Amino acid sequence: MGVYTHFKTLDWVVLVGYLLLTTWIGHALRGKQSTIRDFFLAGRSLPWQAVCGSIIATEISALTFIGVPGMVFAAGGDWTYLQWAIGSVIARFIVGIYFAKAFFEREIYSPYDYMQNRLGGKTRSLTTTLFFLGSILGQSVRLLVTAIVLKTVTGLDFHLCILIIGLFAIVWTWMGGMTTVIWTDVVQFGVFVFSGLLALGWIVHALPGGVSQWIDVASTAGKFRLIDLTRDPSVGFTLWVGILAMPFQNMAAFGTDQLNAQRMFCCRSARDAGKAMIFSSLGQFVTILMLCVGTALFAYYQHFSPSPEEISLFGSDADYVFPVWITTVLPAGITGLILAGAFAAAISSLDSALAALSQATLALRFDGKDWAHEGSAFRMLLASRIAVVFWGITLPICAIGLDHVRGNINLVNLAFGMVSYTYGPMLGIFLLAMFRKNTGTRGVWIGLIVSIGLTLYVRPDVYTVLKNFTIITPEQALEWQPKLHYAWLYPITCLLTLGCGLLFSSHVEPNILEEKLADGVSS
Repeated sequence: MGVYTHFKTLDWVVLVGYLLLTTWIGHALRGKQSTIRDFFLAGRSLPWQAVCGSIIATEISALTFIGVPGMVFAAGGDWTYLQWAIGSVIARFIVGIYFAKAFFEREIYSPYDYMQNRLGGKTRSLTTTLFFLGSILGQSVRLLVTAIVLKTVTGLDFHLCILIIGLFAIVWTWMGGMTTVIWTDVVQFGVFVFSGLLALGWIVHALPGGVSQWIDVASTAGKFRLIDLTRDPSVGFTLWVGILAMPFQNMAAFGTDQLNAQRMFCCRSARDAGKAMIFSSLGQFVTILMLCVGTALFAYYQHFSPSPEEISLFGSDADYVFPVWITTVLPAGITGLILAGAFAAAISSLDSALAALSQATLALRFDGKDWAHEGSAFRMLLASRIAVVFWGITLPICAIGLDHVRGNINLVNLAFGMVSYTYGPMLGIFLLAMFRKNTGTRGVWIGLIVSIGLTLYVRPDVYTVLKNFTIITPEQALEWQPKLHYAWLYPITCLLTLGCGLLFSSHVEPNILEEKLADGVSS
């Protein structure tokens, strides 16, 4: 009997009801959508508290809801992942204090506008292309996580699950742009946290020994191990990675990735944007919550033996553990509610990506020249929504393709690894824009090409694809791949791009758009 047979009619009612209710809330709170400024910046009128909740909801995604418990449950899994939170908090303070101030110097829509104004017109095309690449890779992984949940609990075709998630993300983003995205994110965040707390409480209550049994079993297995002082560069979850490497990853994620940075542009001022970013550090408590769920699941299945079918699923991919528990243990109705939490996490990330990708696409297409003209507002809004649909179709297709080549790789590691191709170079270009002005892109291109080549050499992706297509053997893949964890690529490729940009830079004429803006300010 399949796991999905435990998903009852009441669960479907709760799940569909949640999706319809959230859609109605997004429609009711969409506000005025008459200009591009309304659609992409929410009129720069949203309270920083809502923006903060949206940042957390987007960052968490289904990757944390499903991937983190699976990672802890798996053999050798523990809490060392939390060491990466140190770098995350450090980065948020830097972005909130310094980056936010730069973003509010003038009316811009993205970090790529800022980099264009500082380094010249060609920089927008380069950085936007990097953003496209990073979003396609990273969001495809997040889609896969939620599709795993939906397939496990409902029995629907895997590809159909991906398309359903994409459809709801398109509808929510189409309705009201960033205003709808942010307010629905706030709702998603509440459902997500409630679902995690409910699951943890249910698991602990089911154990005969309660909290004591949970802690004793998990502690004996080393699941609560938190600090790893290993200096081996091939080990990822260490204190050194958290302190030295992850600040670069998170500065890139929150300061240069439009998916997250776009929220700061919706605030009323640089001060509000900074507060929203800094206080989003509290989202690390959600990570702790899901780590607790992972250790509790381990204790649960040590006491209540899983069925042979469940053992087979867990052995093939630990990411199935939490979805299987949700479906087979919880009563009807509660299962649908917890699944709604997974959907909350997934769609809050995906609709944000669609809004960001849509804005970046139009900025690249129109090069900023039509944004300020009210007369073209209707045409630009229509183009924005068309771009939302385009990316809403493209990302599910890319997710399906990635699933065919990813192999048996933990989805948390896969998601962080995918953005390692673009985050380091993107941050390097942004820092170059802050330190220098009108330096051209020759040095940036040199650093970018070398950085991506280095990432391809270090990351396991190429070796996995070659292995999956039997071009090389698993032994050869293990032998040829360098013994360096991908997290170190963030600072290496950032500093490499920045260094090449400074070393090989050439002065260029000031950006025409910047001159016009300067003339407008002076007049």
